[in-house]
Amino acid sequence: MKIDWRTEWPHWLVIAGLFALAAASWSTAPDRIPVHWGLHGVDRWGGRVEGLLALPFVALGIYLLLLFLPRIDPGRANYLSFWGSYSTIRLGVLLVIAGLYLMTQLAMRGHRADVSVWAPLLVGALLVLVGNILGKLRPNWFVGVRTPWTLSSKRSWTRTHHAGGWVMIGLGVLLMAASLVRATWAIPAVAAIGGVAVVGLIAYSYFVWRGDPDKTPPAGTLPG
Repeated sequence: MKIDWRTEWPHWLVIAGLFALAAASWSTAPDRIPVHWGLHGVDRWGGRVEGLLALPFVALGIYLLLLFLPRIDPGRANYLSFWGSYSTIRLGVLLVIAGLYLMTQLAMRGHRADVSVWAPLLVGALLVLVGNILGKLRPNWFVGVRTPWTLSSKRSWTRTHHAGGWVMIGLGVLLMAASLVRATWAIPAVAAIGGVAVVGLIAYSYFVWRGDPDKTPPAGTLPG
């Protein structure tokens, strides 16, 4: 699968922006830079190398990994039918990393970046984005709701991903709302709801698979 600059330039722009920001702030960065936040603020500090370069290299690594995975996917032929959606998901992930990096930049300059609010907002927005795209994905081994039943039944894959899209949108909205409520119970409550929703989605994929007369057993599972 060839790399097309028309779909990849936004990804390159985000990654280049991260490294450019690291280079521009290198000489003025303090010796101690926040690199991890807990419930009560910064709980670990690092030097310039870790604080300024870790997230840009993470973004680059994730970009290369997600670009490489379709090449080794047994269902790689299907990617052509949803490559635009896959590119959007990859870009969304990079934008979340970029948002976290901007919070690091603000924090090291003394500006208060409330991660307990912004991190759930970013992740919630990503869930909403992926939820809107999920139904467009086609069977593959790396992206989407991959259960034994969705991977052996087109009907199960299609219906599970349409349902899963609404589940992710709902969870994303709840997560963003929870970040604004700022109650200690809000995020754990959304996490619990998410766990129940995931179990329900897996169960749904099984029941759709069971009723599909055209389901295909995985290779090697039939009697010899």
